[in-house]
Amino acid sequence: MTMMRSTGLAKWGFIGAVVTALMAGCASAPRATPVAEGVSRVELGKASVTMISDGHGSRALDDKFVRNATLADVQATLKEMGRPTDQLSIDYNTLLVDIGGQRVLFDTGNGEFGGAGSGKLLENMKRAGIDPASVNAVVISHFHGDHINGLRNKAGQVVFPNAKIYVPAPEWAWWMDDARYAATPEAGRGGLNTARRVFAPLAASAIRFEPGQEVLPGVRSIAAYGHTPGHTAFLIDGGERKLLYWADTTNVDLFVRRPDYAVMFDMDADMARATRYRMADMAIAENLLVAGYHLTGPGVGTLKKLDKGYDFTPLH
Repeated sequence: MTMMRSTGLAKWGFIGAVVTALMAGCASAPRATPVAEGVSRVELGKASVTMISDGHGSRALDDKFVRNATLADVQATLKEMGRPTDQLSIDYNTLLVDIGGQRVLFDTGNGEFGGAGSGKLLENMKRAGIDPASVNAVVISHFHGDHINGLRNKAGQVVFPNAKIYVPAPEWAWWMDDARYAATPEAGRGGLNTARRVFAPLAASAIRFEPGQEVLPGVRSIAAYGHTPGHTAFLIDGGERKLLYWADTTNVDLFVRRPDYAVMFDMDADMARATRYRMADMAIAENLLVAGYHLTGPGVGTLKKLDKGYDFTPLH
């Protein structure tokens, strides 16, 4: 009788261990649940992450897009990935996080200034029942136009009227420097003009932080320089799982697969490549979810290591 009782207890103990393991596996593998067209939500426990599409763009693939590899090599990589080899589709994914009683928007999309197919953030927020006035904080990763143009409309009005604006201090210092602006030929001032149009009226109110600091409770900034001088990523403490929003650490998924490629948009190619490896290795080592502004929709998923780089798998 004792042996039977012991065997029964062992059996139930084994079943309990299996159930616990399965529950742990489910907790570590969240899902992206569609909320509306162009909107998906991932529940992390202490944080709710909503990926909101700002639309899509495309560009013909030429020999200028990757600066340190032949067009044939790039096309071979795209073919290996099952992607078209003559044109690149570019997703724009903004990130909205409800954490610690605050609603935080990371980057603001193209607004009224982007190309055809972009500038869909407000439209998709409306579909999902999200009021722009409910956003408490806007956190900017860097000052490229497709990340900041959605902050103010063409009339100059702030689109998220109740939000405090947080920007990386080194990014502000580079783009808003008067001496640099004066020394730049007029034909090369496009990005500088965009930054000034968006941020000059906010000079007194924008909160500048040093990368490495906790920007908001549960949101830590991480220096991710190279794409721009002050490009910054963010680690979001969701409780059950942490999420790394790496913004433009990679452009499209091509640069996940081949982080050694130098994309034409990276201002310091060597530093950007080093940042890609560092961030991807950190994500894998710490079992982080990864969200990226240009990653395949919904723009959040997991990474695994490959021979020449990494593979990104979107959540479903």
